[in-house]
Amino acid sequence: MVTGGSCAVLLALMMDGHALTAAASCESMSSLALSNTSITLAQMVPAGGFTLPGTGPAVPQFSQLPAFCRVAATLTPSSNSDIRIEVWLPAVDWNGKFQAVGNGGWAGVISYGALASALQEGYATASTDTGHTGANASFAIGHPEKVIDFAYRAVHEMAVKSKAIIAAFYDRAPRFSYWTGCSTGGRQALMEAQRYPEDFDGIIAGAPANNQTQLCAWRIAVETKILQEPASVVPRAKLALVNRAVLAACDALDGVTDALLMDPHECHFDPATLLCRGGDRDDCLTAPQVEAVKMGYTPARRKTGELIYPGLVPGGEMGWAMLTGANPEPGAIDVGMFRYVAHEDPAWDWRTFDLERDTSLIDKKAGFIDAVNPDLSAFRARGGKLLIYHGWNDGGSGGAISPQNSVNYYSSVLTRMGSQQQDWLRLFMVPGMAHCGGGSGPNQVNWMAALERWRESGIAPDQLIASRVSDNRVNMTRPICPYPQVATYNGVGSTNDAANFACKMR
Repeated sequence: MVTGGSCAVLLALMMDGHALTAAASCESMSSLALSNTSITLAQMVPAGGFTLPGTGPAVPQFSQLPAFCRVAATLTPSSNSDIRIEVWLPAVDWNGKFQAVGNGGWAGVISYGALASALQEGYATASTDTGHTGANASFAIGHPEKVIDFAYRAVHEMAVKSKAIIAAFYDRAPRFSYWTGCSTGGRQALMEAQRYPEDFDGIIAGAPANNQTQLCAWRIAVETKILQEPASVVPRAKLALVNRAVLAACDALDGVTDALLMDPHECHFDPATLLCRGGDRDDCLTAPQVEAVKMGYTPARRKTGELIYPGLVPGGEMGWAMLTGANPEPGAIDVGMFRYVAHEDPAWDWRTFDLERDTSLIDKKAGFIDAVNPDLSAFRARGGKLLIYHGWNDGGSGGAISPQNSVNYYSSVLTRMGSQQQDWLRLFMVPGMAHCGGGSGPNQVNWMAALERWRESGIAPDQLIASRVSDNRVNMTRPICPYPQVATYNGVGSTNDAANFACKMR
């Protein structure tokens, strides 16, 4: 049932210096005819608070939203597809742009929080559940088309149908279309640039899980060893011990002692320096614990030596929850990849995981989930801009996406396309940032503003300023530099002030 009463919306829009007027009825979107699309809701939402339908404390509630037309649709590009999308359209003060937002984990839900944030900034915005409901991968058993939807088709279909809905409502297409996402959303970002370069003018890929099948293999290999060998468990207090030792050995290498490693590649820390001489104590590591920490830094490889997935880097040890053995089985994302996608067996026992065998199996069954193609020439040719970011301290619970993986992918693009790609591609590695944000260093950056300046005005992001906020106050700023440049202190003034640093090669 369409709600909202009679709500013809008269929009006076200022764009490109011209006043444009568009008349549309939110309810009229319910009869919009699009291929393989069923409009299930077209609801005018008044300005103010908005609570999504549902019950329980997990239901998102939003306040101070502008009035918007909420359109929900189900897309069926295949006979087994059931892709839900929502498109939120500002009733007034639309900025003329489209911002699509990504998912986390196995998706399975609309990203309502990200929709609300984009709406408040004036964007028409959209999200998808990627074709299934629920946070695990059980949808994959017996449904190969749904796996394709999750891998890449749902986001593309959402982009195409959302633009059509936007054009119908405003009587004009968006001036620019952008994608932003982190983790799974970062994988989706790179997948769009690789497979569907015409969908977006600019793309933000945060901490991309773009090599997702192999990421899950590396993580489950580490977690399985820890859980099957209790002596290897590293308590959180000892993770802090390791981190303090890393900082003692490497913090000053960048010229500033600030508990941040500007470039962890410069740090060659050996966990064996913490080996207990005698019995186990709180201020040292047992031999099995030393090996466990080494495993966190160590890439997974096939017997041939071929890289499966890189290990973590020094500096983020405080968040290495996978070494703590806190849960009875490896992470649900990782187990789901092999239980439901690779083996299609809900009774599959993670204890039987074999790195060589199971990585080969997932490659054959679902390698298309991974967004690892380094040829982005079509995206470059259409004028697209791609901004990738990753926190050097990524590795925490629910994340553990190796920062080195982003460096490796960026390097693969340069190897394939040539070393001079900075006019459309930039990678920013953020010291101290954890998974998608947070962490010990300055981690608040307006990535979208930087992307828009780049795409719309040609102002390349030669450096970005990150802030660290505590108690609603900024207590540190620091330049974030295009890789491989590093923020370097000039030797004068406060080390908490970005003005006293410059981006330089080391």
